[in-house]
Amino acid sequence: MKKYLYKILSGFVFISLIGLTSCTDYLNRAPEAEISSTDAFINFTNFQGYTEALYCLVPEIQSRVWACDWMLADEIIHKEGGIWLNDLFDKGDYWGWTNSSWISYLDGDVNSAPSTSGSGGKPLWTNCWYGIRKANLGLENLENLTNATQEEKDFIKGQLLFFRAWFHFELMSYWGGLPYIDRTLSSNETLNFPRLSFQETADRAAEDFRAAADLLPADWEKTSTGSLTPDKNQLRITKVMALAYLGKDYLYAGSPLMNKETTGNATYNTDYCQKAAAAFAEMLKYVDRGESFVKLVNFSDYSSLFYTEGRSQIPGYPEAVFMAPVMSAWLSGCPWGASSIFTEANIGGGYTSPNARYVENYGMANGLPIDDPESGYSKTDPWANRDPRFYHDIVIDGDQVIKGSAPANKEQYRYAALYTNGASRNNQGSGRTGYLIRKLTPMIANDIDGGWDSKNYMHLSWMRLADVYLMYAEAVLQGYGSATSSVPGYITAEAAFNKVRTRCGAGTVAQKYVADKDKFMSEIIRERAVELAFEGDFRFNDLRRWMLAGELKYREKTAIDFDRGPDGKPVNVSERVLLTRPFENKHYWLPLKIDDISLYPEFKQNPGW
Repeated sequence: MKKYLYKILSGFVFISLIGLTSCTDYLNRAPEAEISSTDAFINFTNFQGYTEALYCLVPEIQSRVWACDWMLADEIIHKEGGIWLNDLFDKGDYWGWTNSSWISYLDGDVNSAPSTSGSGGKPLWTNCWYGIRKANLGLENLENLTNATQEEKDFIKGQLLFFRAWFHFELMSYWGGLPYIDRTLSSNETLNFPRLSFQETADRAAEDFRAAADLLPADWEKTSTGSLTPDKNQLRITKVMALAYLGKDYLYAGSPLMNKETTGNATYNTDYCQKAAAAFAEMLKYVDRGESFVKLVNFSDYSSLFYTEGRSQIPGYPEAVFMAPVMSAWLSGCPWGASSIFTEANIGGGYTSPNARYVENYGMANGLPIDDPESGYSKTDPWANRDPRFYHDIVIDGDQVIKGSAPANKEQYRYAALYTNGASRNNQGSGRTGYLIRKLTPMIANDIDGGWDSKNYMHLSWMRLADVYLMYAEAVLQGYGSATSSVPGYITAEAAFNKVRTRCGAGTVAQKYVADKDKFMSEIIRERAVELAFEGDFRFNDLRRWMLAGELKYREKTAIDFDRGPDGKPVNVSERVLLTRPFENKHYWLPLKIDDISLYPEFKQNPGW
């Protein structure tokens, strides 16, 4: 932390004041030249420009990585000999988040500085500490904002408070409780901030999220301030965003891993869950009343949440609650990297396959899990009558993956040949597990169909509305005791859950699961796996906070071996374990950098590291 709490939290103040032009056109911020500290904060336009640099510190999940390396849990497996962070975690090497040459958005390359532009690294660790400094500096200069309306002053303060909380929340989600920095630090200051528990850190973040929600509008477009930038307010922080993260902050604090740290009990904390449910309910009421642009998209538009495929709007709209600005389009014009995930028809791409064990989370069209004896699942016809998201997200044997005219040496890839020894089955590429990923990129993104043009790119949200409904269902279940419980005056956990299920036509949760608290929780776990599959580190954080990451079924990554029968259906199907991820209690939290924990005694390493 020496490089961050001293250098970043003080030495980059000058950059904070002059580096205001590198964010994104979507935020429609006026260009700034070199300005004094007084000029930076004296009017709304300048102060908003300063504030919007904070937006640019939010990593684009998919752009700082290679080979889908934003998924760190059990969703995927890379090619044999993979060198990415997920591969290191599969070997139990959690130090890899900071010392590997191939790393995810968690950290930058060696000695990389925070980035507020689309070029260079955008690591979460460094950018969060830098962002906390910028937010505190802005809050301490609010008194200089004299040339502004009260609404403008409120909006500035609300954004700064949100980001101070958000950066702390993201840090503690991976590394546990930390010091909560609520003021700027001088370069010669003696550091002695103790690490707080997760719940203590969450309480501090909750204060900021709550205050931000009270200051911000539900929709900037409906305000005098927002009218200055019409139709360009989509990414700006709102009351809805602040309330959603307030709920998530409380839900995480109330989860078994975090509660065990404080109470010794690896169970849910009822009080925190009730606070979470109340925050989610407050947020969702704004959505229900149409006071926010946020809403669930129709399932026919589901792919618009993840990639453009020629559409002019940012992927995610209008379901995204919070996302990073679009500063680089990984898919656009690039046949390699994170977007090359589904077909061997690409040049050099295709290193990621869905874990066959993870694919089992996709249930049946009637809503039942495949292991339910009443589901109708058949081992002789395993891909029939599945949840509609199964067909949206997963490529199975026989699916057409190339549309256009292919040269002779590529024709074998037109239809996925994922059976054992099939053309699409490649241990050094994708198809390693008998499945391919379809969810995040259009099928035309291959060499033959030419889907790499500038009209197609992928962008993933940090939070979307379906996630909020599922978190509300979980918070109500654990806070009030049953699926039929609710926050007073709002919908039940069951009803919130079914909003996600019915959107895709997957069948509502069966009553036998509603009547049993543990069974309903198992459906929430499975539903989160399906609805949020492959999108980010939802799964990595979920399995840890639920204290399930150590269970064998979540540590094994498997493939299915099968032959293609005369009718095209799989025969002789068997599951084969490709690897088993090591796991000890210390793996519930990532280790902190040695340089940082050496800065001062009170900043201690996580247990076991």
